Amino acid sequence: MFHPAFNRREFLRAGALSLFGLGLPQLLDAQTRAPRGRAKACILLFMWGGPAQQDTWDMKPDAPDVYRGEFRPIATSVPGLQICEHLPRLAQRAHQLALIRSMTHDNVDHTRATHFLLTGKPPPTGSLADDWPSYGAILSKLGRGRGPLPPFVSMMPVVPNGSPRFVESSHGQGAGWLGPVYNPMRIDADASLPDYRVGDFALSAEVTALRAGGRQQLLRTIDQQVRGLEQQADVQAMASHYDRAFSLLARPEVTRAFDLTQEPRHIRQRYGMNIHGQSVLQARRLVEAGVPIVTVFWPNDGITNVSVYWDTHNRNFIDLRERLCPVTDLAFSALLDDLDARGMLDDTLVVWTGEMGRTPRVGQSVVGGAGAGRDGRDHWGKVFTTVLAGGGIRGGVVHGSSDRYAAEPASNPTPPADLAATIYHCLGVDPHMEVRDRLSRPVTLCDGQVIEALLR
Repeated sequence: MFHPAFNRREFLRAGALSLFGLGLPQLLDAQTRAPRGRAKACILLFMWGGPAQQDTWDMKPDAPDVYRGEFRPIATSVPGLQICEHLPRLAQRAHQLALIRSMTHDNVDHTRATHFLLTGKPPPTGSLADDWPSYGAILSKLGRGRGPLPPFVSMMPVVPNGSPRFVESSHGQGAGWLGPVYNPMRIDADASLPDYRVGDFALSAEVTALRAGGRQQLLRTIDQQVRGLEQQADVQAMASHYDRAFSLLARPEVTRAFDLTQEPRHIRQRYGMNIHGQSVLQARRLVEAGVPIVTVFWPNDGITNVSVYWDTHNRNFIDLRERLCPVTDLAFSALLDDLDARGMLDDTLVVWTGEMGRTPRVGQSVVGGAGAGRDGRDHWGKVFTTVLAGGGIRGGVVHGSSDRYAAEPASNPTPPADLAATIYHCLGVDPHMEVRDRLSRPVTLCDGQVIEALLR
């Protein structure tokens, strides 16, 4: 007999012949008896490109100018804590933030370093299908989420003529070996545009509800003919996505979740009427509608002759001052205020991070990086900063430190595995639970340790 919480496909996925993951008993146990953290959802703000730690969250005003750069530190709402002058709104909300100033790993390749931060595991040597499952994929596998919306959404706005795009080849963003059925729903649309629409979450004028119902019945008929193929991951994923698509079309609350025009104008403006700001607002609406995890990737805004993403090999100070810091300062602070005003901050974990940091010295180039101009900083994984808020995180704290040049951790070096363990803990997932890989071998979900100093 099927468990009432599962449909046929979910039962097949979870049973003894399931693909790559937990068996049905373990899955039910994880859903009903796993230790619960404070957070019901997570919004992960991913700053693709690698923000310069010493020009944002970890200023070094006493270092020589070739290291400290051009920006001044400013006081925050936490006595003794200073951050960059170009993050003034976040400075006023520092009492809500936990800064990890000692994040560290050994990879300076954008597409591979992302795997560290999105999974807590080192990048694999193979293809994207060999990746460790991302946080969202694991939550999907554990049956998180409520209502018809997908449990895992990635905001990845596509900008015409915007290239390169790390998204196409970056590791760690999807389900990896867990199988494509647990991949995120990916939103490429630019939420700042007046005609913003997400895929086909509305029946076109020529497709009546009756015709849509007929199409669904036809798919059911086809489905009966391919039941024997359901153990194949790609077929299973396609069937699941068909079911989800019709479920979405049938629910008006789903289309409302993607309708940003329902937000008061002043709220939209508070986030910033730009690609990133409106994507962050969309993330809040999705979490409010029951989506457990949304990742908002920093977009390539399509402007030429500037840094791509936070990858400031040239124009480091110009682009941070004019394009990067102001947009993240506005959107991140608006998200904190909005979640707090709606009573959602205590149970929504917010994570702000890039995949790496930048070189200590301006103009410095490193092996494996892409070089740096006289006013730029190259890739640097040895130390950088990640910021957390809400969802059981204690605000106004700093964990770890870097040395006087922001070159190495000086205290509490923090690998991505520890960040992953903390994220899972806050979301009520045992980070050391056992899962099974595609060969049915038992593996530990996360090898890191929860950063207790960050928890309330």
